[in-house]
Amino acid sequence: MKKILVVDDEVAIVTLLKYNLEQAGYEVATALDGQTALEMAQSDGFDFILLDLMLPRMDGLEVTKHLRQEKIKTPIMILTAKGEEYDKVIGLELGADDYMTKPFSPREVIARIKAIARRTDSNIKVEEEGKDKFSGEDRTEYFEFPDFSVDLINYTITKDGQKIKLTPKEFELLTYFIRRQHRVLSRDKLLNGVWGFDYVGQTRMVDMHVSHLREKIEKDPKNPHYIETVRGFGYRFEGEKNQNN
Repeated sequence: MKKILVVDDEVAIVTLLKYNLEQAGYEVATALDGQTALEMAQSDGFDFILLDLMLPRMDGLEVTKHLRQEKIKTPIMILTAKGEEYDKVIGLELGADDYMTKPFSPREVIARIKAIARRTDSNIKVEEEGKDKFSGEDRTEYFEFPDFSVDLINYTITKDGQKIKLTPKEFELLTYFIRRQHRVLSRDKLLNGVWGFDYVGQTRMVDMHVSHLREKIEKDPKNPHYIETVRGFGYRFEGEKNQNN
C-alpha cells in the first residue's frame, strides 16, 4: 500500500484529502505545519507528498528545498491559492513535480497522483534495467553540442567548462528534446511525455520550463539557437552534435 503525506494547515482540507485517499486505497499520514512535515518526510518512507505552500513554522517552499537538497526524491505536489503564481513557479523550480490550485476536486488530486506514480515507477524500472526510457528513440547517453554537453548517465550538464544546475524536471525536458532533435513537438506532447499526463489548459507549464532551460543553455535566451519556437505548433530542438556511445 502506497503511503502519502498530506500537509496543510486547514483541518477541513486535510480531513477531506485523507478520507478520499484512504477510500482510494492509500495509507495517509498528515501534518499541519511545515516543520513537522519535513521531519516526517525525512524519517518515514513516503511514496508521495501533498504540500500546501502557506504553512506555519516553515512554508512549503522551504520544505521542498530542504528535501531536494537532502536528495529525497519523493514526488511532491504543491497546493496553491489562485493568486500564488510566483510561488507556484518557485516550487517547481525547487523540484516539485506538480501543482494544483485551490479549490480542487479530490478525484482530480488522486488522478494526478496516479499519473505521477506511473511515470516515477516507469523511470525507476528503466534505471534498474539499464535501458533507455524512450523506447525507439536515440539511445546515446552522451551528447556534445557547440555550447554545452549532456551526460545522461550521470545527470550532468557542462557549459564553458562548468557544470550547470537544472531542476529534475528541466533535465527531463531537455533529455526529451535532445532525443527528438529536429522534430516539432507540441506543448501537449511535451506535457504527456515529460509530466506523464495531460494538463488541459496548463501548457503554461511547458513555456515556463522552456524559458528556464533557455536561460541556462542558450548564449542568447531571447534569440535561442537550440530550443526554437515553432509558432502555432510548439517547440523544436536543433543543434549539431557529436555522440559518444
